[in-house]
Amino acid sequence: MPDHIRFILRHAAFGFVLAFVFVGMLLAFDVAGLWHLVTHTVEGPIALAVLTVLCGITFGSAQVGYKIMTMADDSDDDKRGRRDGVFTLDAMPVPVRIRSDDPRR
Repeated sequence: MPDHIRFILRHAAFGFVLAFVFVGMLLAFDVAGLWHLVTHTVEGPIALAVLTVLCGITFGSAQVGYKIMTMADDSDDDKRGRRDGVFTLDAMPVPVRIRSDDPRR
Protein backbone atom coordinates (compact mmCIF):
# COMPACT_ATOMS: atom_id res chain seq x y z
CA MET A 1 0.00 0.00 0.00
CA PRO A 2 1.40 3.45 -0.87
CA ASP A 3 2.64 5.61 1.98
CA HIS A 4 0.15 8.43 1.41
CA ILE A 5 -2.83 6.04 1.55
CA ARG A 6 -1.47 4.47 4.73
CA PHE A 7 -0.97 7.97 6.17
CA ILE A 8 -4.58 8.96 5.45
CA LEU A 9 -6.07 5.71 6.75
CA ARG A 10 -3.98 5.79 9.92
CA HIS A 11 -5.04 9.31 10.83
CA ALA A 12 -8.66 8.73 9.80
CA ALA A 13 -8.73 5.72 12.13
CA PHE A 14 -7.30 7.87 14.92
CA GLY A 15 -10.08 10.39 14.26
CA PHE A 16 -12.67 7.61 14.50
CA VAL A 17 -11.19 6.53 17.84
CA LEU A 18 -11.53 10.12 19.05
CA ALA A 19 -15.15 10.10 17.86
CA PHE A 20 -15.88 6.89 19.80
CA VAL A 21 -14.39 8.47 22.92
CA PHE A 22 -16.41 11.65 22.32
CA VAL A 23 -19.71 9.77 21.89
CA GLY A 24 -18.87 7.63 24.93
CA MET A 25 -18.33 10.76 26.99
CA LEU A 26 -21.62 12.21 25.72
CA LEU A 27 -23.37 9.06 26.93
CA ALA A 28 -21.42 8.82 30.20
CA PHE A 29 -22.16 12.41 31.21
CA ASP A 30 -25.75 12.08 29.94
CA VAL A 31 -25.55 15.30 27.95
CA ALA A 32 -29.09 16.50 27.14
CA GLY A 33 -30.47 13.21 28.46
CA LEU A 34 -28.82 11.30 25.61
CA TRP A 35 -28.22 8.11 27.63
CA HIS A 36 -31.88 7.94 28.60
CA LEU A 37 -32.99 8.54 25.00
CA VAL A 38 -30.67 5.86 23.62
CA THR A 39 -31.55 3.21 26.20
CA HIS A 40 -35.29 3.81 26.57
CA THR A 41 -36.50 4.24 23.00
CA VAL A 42 -36.82 1.82 20.12
CA GLU A 43 -34.88 4.10 17.76
CA GLY A 44 -32.06 4.64 20.28
CA PRO A 45 -29.50 2.20 18.82
CA ILE A 46 -30.05 3.56 15.30
CA ALA A 47 -29.59 7.12 16.54
CA LEU A 48 -26.46 6.08 18.41
CA ALA A 49 -25.04 4.42 15.29
CA VAL A 50 -25.79 7.49 13.16
CA LEU A 51 -24.25 9.83 15.76
CA THR A 52 -21.13 7.67 16.03
CA VAL A 53 -20.62 7.33 12.27
CA LEU A 54 -21.17 11.03 11.57
CA CYS A 55 -18.87 12.06 14.43
CA GLY A 56 -16.33 9.54 13.10
CA ILE A 57 -16.44 11.06 9.63
CA THR A 58 -16.11 14.58 11.07
CA PHE A 59 -13.31 13.78 13.51
CA GLY A 60 -11.49 11.58 10.98
CA SER A 61 -11.59 14.28 8.32
CA ALA A 62 -10.46 16.92 10.80
CA GLN A 63 -7.58 14.72 11.96
CA VAL A 64 -6.40 14.02 8.40
CA GLY A 65 -6.68 17.71 7.52
CA TYR A 66 -4.78 18.72 10.64
CA LYS A 67 -1.94 16.30 9.99
CA ILE A 68 -1.64 17.31 6.34
CA MET A 69 -1.62 21.02 7.20
CA THR A 70 1.05 20.58 9.88
CA MET A 71 3.43 18.53 7.75
CA ALA A 72 6.84 20.20 7.69
CA ASP A 73 7.84 20.89 4.11
CA ASP A 74 10.18 23.81 3.50
CA SER A 75 10.59 23.36 -0.23
CA ASP A 76 10.12 27.07 -0.93
CA ASP A 77 13.51 28.17 0.46
CA ASP A 78 15.37 28.08 -2.84
CA LYS A 79 15.61 31.90 -3.08
CA ARG A 80 14.59 31.95 -6.73
CA GLY A 81 12.13 34.40 -8.11
CA ARG A 82 11.25 37.79 -6.77
CA ARG A 83 8.74 39.07 -4.34
CA ASP A 84 6.05 41.31 -5.80
CA GLY A 85 5.04 44.49 -4.05
CA VAL A 86 1.70 44.85 -2.35
CA PHE A 87 -0.95 46.32 -4.63
CA THR A 88 -2.69 49.32 -3.10
CA LEU A 89 -5.36 51.66 -4.37
CA ASP A 90 -4.86 55.39 -3.95
CA ALA A 91 -7.81 57.64 -3.22
CA MET A 92 -8.62 60.17 -5.93
CA PRO A 93 -11.03 63.09 -5.56
CA VAL A 94 -14.05 62.96 -7.84
CA PRO A 95 -15.86 66.21 -8.70
CA VAL A 96 -19.59 66.12 -7.99
CA ARG A 97 -22.04 68.63 -9.48
CA ILE A 98 -24.78 69.90 -7.24
CA ARG A 99 -27.68 71.70 -8.86
CA SER A 100 -29.06 74.72 -7.09
CA ASP A 101 -32.70 73.69 -7.68
CA ASP A 102 -32.26 70.35 -5.88
CA PRO A 103 -35.26 69.94 -3.46
CA ARG A 104 -33.15 68.02 -0.94
CA ARG A 105 -31.18 71.14 -0.01
